[in-house]
Amino acid sequence: MPMSKRALILGISGQDGSYLARHLLRHDYDVHGTSRRPGAEASANLARLGIAGSAQIHELDLADPAAIRTVLSEIGPSEVYQLSGQSSVGASFEDPAGTFQSIAINTTNLLESLRTVTPDARLFLAGSSECFGPTDELAGIETGFRPASPYAAAKASAHLCGVVYRKSFNLFVSNGVMFNHESPLRPDHFVTRKIVSAAARISLGSSECLPLGDLTVRRDWGWAPEFVEAMWLMLQHNTPGDFILATGETRSLEAFVDAVFGCLNLDWRDHVVSDPKLWRSSELGQSLADIEETGRVLGWRAEVKMTELAERLVRHELDAADQSGGAKSATGPAVMMS
Repeated sequence: MPMSKRALILGISGQDGSYLARHLLRHDYDVHGTSRRPGAEASANLARLGIAGSAQIHELDLADPAAIRTVLSEIGPSEVYQLSGQSSVGASFEDPAGTFQSIAINTTNLLESLRTVTPDARLFLAGSSECFGPTDELAGIETGFRPASPYAAAKASAHLCGVVYRKSFNLFVSNGVMFNHESPLRPDHFVTRKIVSAAARISLGSSECLPLGDLTVRRDWGWAPEFVEAMWLMLQHNTPGDFILATGETRSLEAFVDAVFGCLNLDWRDHVVSDPKLWRSSELGQSLADIEETGRVLGWRAEVKMTELAERLVRHELDAADQSGGAKSATGPAVMMS
Protein backbone atom coordinates (compact mmCIF):
# COMPACT_ATOMS: atom_id res chain seq x y z
CA MET A 1 0.00 0.00 0.00
CA PRO A 2 1.48 3.38 -0.94
CA MET A 3 2.14 5.83 1.86
CA SER A 4 -0.58 8.47 1.80
CA LYS A 5 0.82 10.95 4.31
CA ARG A 6 4.23 12.27 5.28
CA ALA A 7 4.87 13.44 8.84
CA LEU A 8 7.74 15.34 10.41
CA ILE A 9 8.34 14.88 14.14
CA LEU A 10 10.55 17.51 15.73
CA GLY A 11 12.05 15.85 18.79
CA ILE A 12 11.56 12.28 17.56
CA SER A 13 14.16 10.87 19.96
CA GLY A 14 12.20 11.71 23.12
CA GLN A 15 9.45 9.76 24.85
CA ASP A 16 6.53 11.31 22.98
CA GLY A 17 8.34 11.53 19.65
CA SER A 18 9.23 7.84 19.67
CA TYR A 19 5.75 6.64 20.58
CA LEU A 20 4.26 9.02 18.03
CA ALA A 21 6.57 7.67 15.33
CA ARG A 22 5.36 4.15 16.09
CA HIS A 23 1.74 5.27 16.01
CA LEU A 24 2.14 7.01 12.65
CA LEU A 25 3.99 4.05 11.14
CA ARG A 26 1.06 1.85 12.11
CA HIS A 27 -1.11 4.21 10.07
CA ASP A 28 1.15 3.87 7.02
CA TYR A 29 2.82 7.27 7.27
CA ASP A 30 6.16 8.12 5.76
CA VAL A 31 7.78 9.26 9.01
CA HIS A 32 10.64 11.74 9.29
CA GLY A 33 12.15 13.15 12.46
CA THR A 34 14.74 15.66 13.52
CA SER A 35 17.53 15.73 16.06
CA ARG A 36 20.37 18.13 16.69
CA ARG A 37 22.71 15.13 16.84
CA PRO A 38 21.47 12.26 14.65
CA GLY A 39 23.02 8.93 15.44
CA ALA A 40 22.68 5.96 17.76
CA GLU A 41 21.67 8.12 20.73
CA ALA A 42 18.92 9.84 18.78
CA SER A 43 17.59 6.46 17.64
CA ALA A 44 17.86 4.69 21.00
CA ASN A 45 14.20 4.99 21.94
CA LEU A 46 13.10 4.06 18.44
CA ALA A 47 15.25 0.95 18.74
CA ARG A 48 13.62 0.08 22.06
CA LEU A 49 10.25 0.26 20.32
CA GLY A 50 11.49 -1.95 17.51
CA ILE A 51 11.18 0.71 14.80
CA ALA A 52 14.79 1.85 14.35
CA GLY A 53 15.40 2.50 10.67
CA SER A 54 11.69 2.88 9.92
CA ALA A 55 11.85 6.66 10.29
CA GLN A 56 14.37 8.90 8.58
CA ILE A 57 16.14 11.24 10.99
CA HIS A 58 17.45 14.61 9.82
CA GLU A 59 19.89 16.89 11.57
CA LEU A 60 18.23 20.15 12.58
CA ASP A 61 18.71 22.95 15.09
CA LEU A 62 15.46 24.89 15.41
CA ALA A 63 17.44 27.98 16.35
CA ASP A 64 18.42 28.16 12.64
CA PRO A 65 15.43 29.37 10.56
CA ALA A 66 17.24 28.77 7.26
CA ALA A 67 17.87 25.14 8.22
CA ILE A 68 14.20 24.69 9.15
CA ARG A 69 13.13 26.00 5.75
CA THR A 70 15.54 23.62 4.02
CA VAL A 71 14.24 20.58 5.90
CA LEU A 72 10.60 21.53 5.27
CA SER A 73 11.31 22.07 1.59
CA GLU A 74 13.11 18.74 1.23
CA ILE A 75 10.50 16.67 3.10
CA GLY A 76 7.28 18.47 2.21
CA PRO A 77 5.33 17.12 5.21
CA SER A 78 1.55 17.16 5.42
CA GLU A 79 1.74 17.00 9.23
CA VAL A 80 4.33 18.45 11.60
CA TYR A 81 4.59 17.66 15.31
CA GLN A 82 6.60 20.06 17.48
CA LEU A 83 7.73 17.98 20.46
CA SER A 84 11.24 19.35 20.89
CA GLY A 85 12.63 21.66 23.53
CA GLN A 86 13.84 21.74 27.11
CA SER A 87 11.48 19.61 29.21
CA SER A 88 12.47 20.16 32.84
CA VAL A 89 10.75 22.70 35.10
CA GLY A 90 13.63 22.58 37.56
CA ALA A 91 16.31 23.07 34.92
CA SER A 92 14.45 26.10 33.56
CA PHE A 93 15.33 28.06 36.70
CA GLU A 94 19.01 27.38 36.06
CA ASP A 95 18.85 28.55 32.44
CA PRO A 96 15.76 30.69 31.81
CA ALA A 97 17.10 32.22 28.58
CA GLY A 98 18.09 28.85 27.13
CA THR A 99 14.70 27.43 28.06
CA PHE A 100 12.87 30.29 26.37
CA GLN A 101 15.02 29.91 23.27
CA SER A 102 14.48 26.16 22.98
CA ILE A 103 10.71 26.37 23.47
CA ALA A 104 9.28 29.79 22.56
CA ILE A 105 11.78 31.22 20.06
CA ASN A 106 12.36 27.91 18.29
CA THR A 107 8.60 27.38 17.95
CA THR A 108 8.25 30.86 16.49
CA ASN A 109 11.03 30.02 14.02
CA LEU A 110 9.09 26.91 13.04
CA LEU A 111 5.78 28.76 12.63
CA GLU A 112 7.32 31.39 10.39
CA SER A 113 9.09 28.73 8.31
CA LEU A 114 5.84 26.82 7.85
CA ARG A 115 4.10 30.01 6.78
CA THR A 116 6.66 30.66 4.06
CA VAL A 117 7.49 27.12 2.89
CA THR A 118 4.64 24.68 3.63
CA PRO A 119 1.58 26.74 4.64
CA ASP A 120 -0.78 23.83 3.99
CA ALA A 121 0.92 21.54 6.52
CA ARG A 122 -0.93 20.86 9.75
CA LEU A 123 1.00 21.57 12.96
CA PHE A 124 0.68 20.12 16.46
CA LEU A 125 2.31 22.10 19.28
CA ALA A 126 3.05 20.29 22.54
CA GLY A 127 1.88 22.47 25.41
CA SER A 128 1.97 21.93 29.15
CA SER A 129 -0.41 22.05 32.10
CA GLU A 130 2.35 23.99 33.88
CA CYS A 131 1.07 27.04 31.98
CA PHE A 132 -2.00 27.18 34.23
CA GLY A 133 0.05 27.62 37.38
CA PRO A 134 -1.63 26.92 40.73
CA THR A 135 -5.35 26.29 40.42
CA ASP A 136 -8.12 24.97 42.65
CA GLU A 137 -10.55 24.46 39.77
CA LEU A 138 -10.64 22.22 36.72
CA ALA A 139 -8.42 23.75 34.05
CA GLY A 140 -10.05 23.90 30.64
CA ILE A 141 -8.94 25.44 27.39
CA GLU A 142 -10.46 28.80 28.38
CA THR A 143 -8.64 28.88 31.72
CA GLY A 144 -6.12 31.70 31.90
CA PHE A 145 -2.40 31.02 32.04
CA ARG A 146 -0.51 31.91 35.24
CA PRO A 147 2.95 30.37 34.71
CA ALA A 148 5.08 29.93 37.82
CA SER A 149 8.39 28.90 36.18
CA PRO A 150 10.51 29.90 33.18
CA TYR A 151 9.52 26.60 31.57
CA ALA A 152 5.81 27.36 31.98
CA ALA A 153 6.27 30.91 30.71
CA ALA A 154 8.06 29.64 27.61
CA LYS A 155 5.36 27.03 26.95
CA ALA A 156 2.63 29.66 27.38
CA SER A 157 4.39 31.94 24.90
CA ALA A 158 4.72 29.15 22.33
CA HIS A 159 1.04 28.27 22.76
CA LEU A 160 -0.10 31.85 22.27
CA CYS A 161 2.18 32.33 19.28
CA GLY A 162 0.57 29.28 17.70
CA VAL A 163 -2.85 30.85 18.21
CA VAL A 164 -1.64 34.08 16.57
CA TYR A 165 -0.38 32.23 13.49
CA ARG A 166 -3.64 30.29 13.29
CA LYS A 167 -5.79 33.41 13.43
CA SER A 168 -3.57 35.87 11.57
CA PHE A 169 -2.04 33.66 8.89
CA ASN A 170 -4.69 30.94 8.63
CA LEU A 171 -2.25 28.13 9.45
CA PHE A 172 -3.64 24.85 10.75
CA VAL A 173 -2.12 24.98 14.24
CA SER A 174 -3.45 22.91 17.14
CA ASN A 175 -2.17 23.14 20.71
CA GLY A 176 -2.28 20.13 22.98
CA VAL A 177 -2.11 21.28 26.61
CA MET A 178 -0.72 18.09 28.09
CA PHE A 179 -0.83 17.05 31.70
CA ASN A 180 1.71 14.57 33.08
CA HIS A 181 2.11 11.46 30.97
CA GLU A 182 4.65 8.73 31.65
CA SER A 183 6.20 5.59 30.20
CA PRO A 184 9.32 3.42 30.49
CA LEU A 185 10.98 5.80 28.04
CA ARG A 186 11.09 8.58 30.64
CA PRO A 187 14.69 9.56 31.55
CA ASP A 188 15.87 8.71 35.05
CA HIS A 189 15.66 12.30 36.32
CA PHE A 190 11.85 12.32 36.05
CA VAL A 191 10.30 11.59 39.44
CA THR A 192 8.06 8.73 38.26
CA ARG A 193 11.01 6.84 36.77
CA LYS A 194 13.11 7.63 39.84
CA ILE A 195 10.44 6.09 42.09
CA VAL A 196 9.85 3.00 39.97
CA SER A 197 13.56 2.28 39.48
CA ALA A 198 14.34 2.61 43.19
CA ALA A 199 11.36 0.47 44.21
CA ALA A 200 12.41 -2.27 41.79
CA ARG A 201 15.97 -2.24 43.13
CA ILE A 202 14.71 -2.41 46.71
CA SER A 203 12.47 -5.37 45.82
CA LEU A 204 15.58 -7.10 44.48
CA GLY A 205 17.50 -6.61 47.70
CA SER A 206 18.83 -3.07 47.72
CA SER A 207 18.95 -1.43 51.17
CA GLU A 208 18.77 2.12 49.80
CA CYS A 209 16.41 4.80 51.02
CA LEU A 210 14.58 6.89 48.42
CA PRO A 211 14.54 10.65 49.09
CA LEU A 212 11.64 12.59 47.59
CA GLY A 213 10.26 16.11 47.83
CA ASP A 214 6.74 17.13 48.78
CA LEU A 215 4.57 14.00 48.75
CA THR A 216 1.33 15.97 48.98
CA VAL A 217 1.53 17.46 45.47
CA ARG A 218 -1.29 16.23 43.26
CA ARG A 219 -1.03 15.46 39.56
CA ASP A 220 -3.03 14.03 36.68
CA TRP A 221 -0.85 11.14 35.46
CA GLY A 222 -1.48 9.40 32.14
CA TRP A 223 0.10 6.84 29.79
CA ALA A 224 2.22 8.43 27.05
CA PRO A 225 1.28 6.00 24.22
CA GLU A 226 -2.35 7.09 24.64
CA PHE A 227 -1.44 10.76 24.52
CA VAL A 228 0.27 10.49 21.13
CA GLU A 229 -2.96 9.07 19.71
CA ALA A 230 -4.69 12.28 20.82
CA MET A 231 -1.98 14.36 19.10
CA TRP A 232 -2.66 12.54 15.87
CA LEU A 233 -6.44 12.87 16.23
CA MET A 234 -6.06 16.63 16.62
CA LEU A 235 -4.49 16.87 13.18
CA GLN A 236 -7.16 14.62 11.63
CA HIS A 237 -9.92 16.93 12.84
CA ASN A 238 -11.54 19.19 10.25
CA THR A 239 -10.54 22.39 12.01
CA PRO A 240 -7.57 23.33 14.22
CA GLY A 241 -8.07 24.04 17.89
CA ASP A 242 -6.67 23.77 21.38
CA PHE A 243 -7.32 20.74 23.57
CA ILE A 244 -6.63 19.48 27.07
CA LEU A 245 -4.88 16.11 27.10
CA ALA A 246 -5.27 14.44 30.50
CA THR A 247 -7.00 11.56 32.27
CA GLY A 248 -9.32 13.68 34.42
CA GLU A 249 -8.07 11.92 37.58
CA THR A 250 -5.81 13.79 40.01
CA ARG A 251 -3.87 11.85 42.64
CA SER A 252 -1.14 12.72 45.13
CA LEU A 253 2.51 11.82 44.74
CA GLU A 254 2.12 9.80 47.92
CA ALA A 255 -0.64 7.76 46.25
CA PHE A 256 1.64 7.10 43.26
CA VAL A 257 4.48 6.01 45.56
CA ASP A 258 2.09 3.76 47.48
CA ALA A 259 0.83 2.17 44.25
CA VAL A 260 4.35 1.52 42.96
CA PHE A 261 5.66 -0.04 46.17
CA GLY A 262 2.37 -1.88 46.63
CA CYS A 263 2.89 -3.62 43.28
CA LEU A 264 6.06 -5.08 44.83
CA ASN A 265 4.42 -6.01 48.16
CA LEU A 266 6.44 -3.32 49.94
CA ASP A 267 5.38 -0.62 52.39
CA TRP A 268 6.79 2.61 50.99
CA ARG A 269 7.03 4.12 54.49
CA ASP A 270 9.89 1.72 55.21
CA HIS A 271 11.92 2.95 52.24
CA VAL A 272 11.01 6.58 51.40
CA VAL A 273 11.85 9.83 53.15
CA SER A 274 10.58 13.30 52.32
CA ASP A 275 13.66 15.51 52.07
CA PRO A 276 12.96 19.26 52.54
CA LYS A 277 16.00 19.99 50.35
CA LEU A 278 14.05 18.56 47.40
CA TRP A 279 11.00 20.77 47.93
CA ARG A 280 10.54 23.52 45.33
CA SER A 281 9.16 26.90 46.37
CA SER A 282 7.52 27.14 42.93
CA GLU A 283 6.03 23.63 42.99
CA LEU A 284 2.39 23.57 41.93
CA GLY A 285 0.23 22.11 44.67
CA GLN A 286 -2.09 20.33 42.27
CA SER A 287 -3.18 20.12 38.65
CA LEU A 288 -6.82 19.56 37.73
CA ALA A 289 -7.98 18.91 34.18
CA ASP A 290 -11.30 19.49 32.47
CA ILE A 291 -11.35 16.80 29.78
CA GLU A 292 -14.97 17.09 28.63
CA GLU A 293 -14.44 19.14 25.46
CA THR A 294 -11.59 16.92 24.28
CA GLY A 295 -13.75 13.85 24.69
CA ARG A 296 -16.72 15.47 22.98
CA VAL A 297 -14.84 16.91 19.99
CA LEU A 298 -12.12 14.33 19.39
CA GLY A 299 -13.78 11.27 20.87
CA TRP A 300 -10.61 10.60 22.86
CA ARG A 301 -10.45 9.65 26.51
CA ALA A 302 -7.47 8.26 28.38
CA GLU A 303 -8.08 4.72 29.58
CA VAL A 304 -4.97 4.21 31.70
CA LYS A 305 -5.21 5.96 35.06
CA MET A 306 -2.63 6.27 37.83
CA THR A 307 -2.97 2.83 39.44
CA GLU A 308 -2.68 0.96 36.15
CA LEU A 309 0.11 3.29 35.08
CA ALA A 310 2.10 2.34 38.19
CA GLU A 311 1.51 -1.37 37.50
CA ARG A 312 2.72 -1.05 33.90
CA LEU A 313 5.83 0.89 34.85
CA VAL A 314 6.75 -1.59 37.57
CA ARG A 315 6.20 -4.56 35.27
CA HIS A 316 8.50 -3.06 32.63
CA GLU A 317 11.16 -2.27 35.21
CA LEU A 318 11.14 -5.82 36.53
CA ASP A 319 11.31 -7.21 32.99
CA ALA A 320 14.34 -5.03 32.36
CA ALA A 321 15.97 -6.26 35.57
CA ASP A 322 15.35 -9.89 34.53
CA GLN A 323 16.94 -9.26 31.16
CA SER A 324 20.04 -7.78 32.77
CA GLY A 325 20.49 -10.52 35.32
CA GLY A 326 18.86 -8.84 38.30
CA ALA A 327 20.46 -5.42 37.95
CA LYS A 328 18.77 -2.37 36.52
CA SER A 329 19.32 -2.24 32.78
CA ALA A 330 21.55 0.58 31.57
CA THR A 331 19.24 1.26 28.65
CA GLY A 332 15.87 0.35 30.13
CA PRO A 333 13.29 -2.17 28.90
CA ALA A 334 13.84 -3.75 25.53
CA VAL A 335 10.15 -4.26 24.81
CA MET A 336 7.51 -1.57 25.13
CA MET A 337 3.83 -2.13 25.85
CA SER A 338 1.29 -0.55 23.50
